[in-house]
Amino acid sequence: SLSVLVPDHVAVTLQSQPHLYWFISRKTTHPIEVTITEKDAVKPVLEARLKPLEKAGFQCIRLADHGIQLRRNVLYKWFVAVVTDPDRRSRDILSGGMIEVVSPSPDQSARLTQTSKAKQPFALAEEGIWYDALAALSDRIDASPKDLSLRKQRAALLEQVGLNEAAVFDMKEAGSAQ
Repeated sequence: SLSVLVPDHVAVTLQSQPHLYWFISRKTTHPIEVTITEKDAVKPVLEARLKPLEKAGFQCIRLADHGIQLRRNVLYKWFVAVVTDPDRRSRDILSGGMIEVVSPSPDQSARLTQTSKAKQPFALAEEGIWYDALAALSDRIDASPKDLSLRKQRAALLEQVGLNEAAVFDMKEAGSAQ
């Protein structure tokens, strides 16, 4: 299965070059495509073809790596597709979500500035800043892959928006990393 790691509504970020995460349940030999479009636009902002994935689990595309900046207060749709047959794109395995770059309110800025780095993912999540909360937790997991408490926190965040398969996978990976 393939899932973009976002809620089923428009999720927000404070970053013009956010990290976009998705989950794939097993490795694939098929190419992966990531597409980002403004909500009503025809021409994509980004069309990137990625190499087949050598491992299952959490994947990330960093927009800075592609020189892409999203504009504030513009709604974007993004999709990840596993291209199983390049001649029959209707057979793609596809998942998509929505993202909007917003400016923090003065209150949000103050709260986030006063929050320690360790508590930053929670503060972002409490403020509804989904993409940044997930990225902050994922960065901490990358820095400390054997820290089971971080995996549990990310799993809880994913479960809150119904991404149960990714949450279960994360916890299994955490168990095997010990």
